[in-house]
Amino acid sequence: MASASHSPRQTAAAKLRTLLQDKSKIIIAPGVYDGISARVALSLGYEALYMTGAGTSLSRLGWADLGLTTATEMTTQADTLANLSPSTPLIADADTGYGGPIAVARTVAAYARAGVAALHLEDQVQEKRCGHLGGKQLVDRETFWARIRAAANMREELGLEMLIIARTDARQGAGFEEAVVRLRGAVEVGADVVFPEAMASREEAAEMVRRMGETPCLLNMVEGGVTPEVTVEEAREMGFRIVIFPVTAFEAAIVGMRDALVKLKREGKMPSTGVGVKDAFDLCGLQECVELDKKAGGKAYSDV
Repeated sequence: MASASHSPRQTAAAKLRTLLQDKSKIIIAPGVYDGISARVALSLGYEALYMTGAGTSLSRLGWADLGLTTATEMTTQADTLANLSPSTPLIADADTGYGGPIAVARTVAAYARAGVAALHLEDQVQEKRCGHLGGKQLVDRETFWARIRAAANMREELGLEMLIIARTDARQGAGFEEAVVRLRGAVEVGADVVFPEAMASREEAAEMVRRMGETPCLLNMVEGGVTPEVTVEEAREMGFRIVIFPVTAFEAAIVGMRDALVKLKREGKMPSTGVGVKDAFDLCGLQECVELDKKAGGKAYSDV
């Protein structure tokens, strides 16, 4: 059920492309990992959302981000998040594409049906991990470029506006120059945006933007990760066009839940949070549902 406060006249992908045209601005996309986190971000007026793969693994499976989520699980997650507000662009993690070129093409089609505005594909092996963990292994350049090419071909075949983001994890094991080569090659075969993961310094991040020329660059901000923390404004000044914060919401949620449950265990009573169950329901579309039922002539929820 789409949020009534957002009109889907312009597709989310088209909206994202429009946002990228203004080179003076930077798109901020907080990481969301379930319906509640997405609703909170939407209520605060963020103009784009990021479906975090790490958050999806943690929230859906209860396991660390070690490439355990399947294409089906990720697509289901994307469908949930994208359709809470169909005109708000959802940038989604698509890991390695979940197989060879045929599997990548199927992933692109599935994400498009789910309403994803942009997805990113990376150059790790199938036994992948979070980009800010050690021991990452890469596929060769041609395999990576084949993934991007397969995605671009499927997009063209289906007539999609979806953006393809090429992510490389080459910096740690293969070096900065290899990362540059891989991203330039990805752009040549159809990537719209590049995602240089885990740059080791501010200077390196800025240099990558310079090397990519007119191609928009995405910056990944992970607390405690490899890349030094920069503000949104600093990222904009470096020339980045998109900045994602994949772990911010779920780290805050872990702290909040732990604190509340510790207090419950210690004191034997519900801690005061300032949020009641009705507030939570209102955040997640209660009044919209009541209004939809009323407009259709229903009376089941007239006294909710």
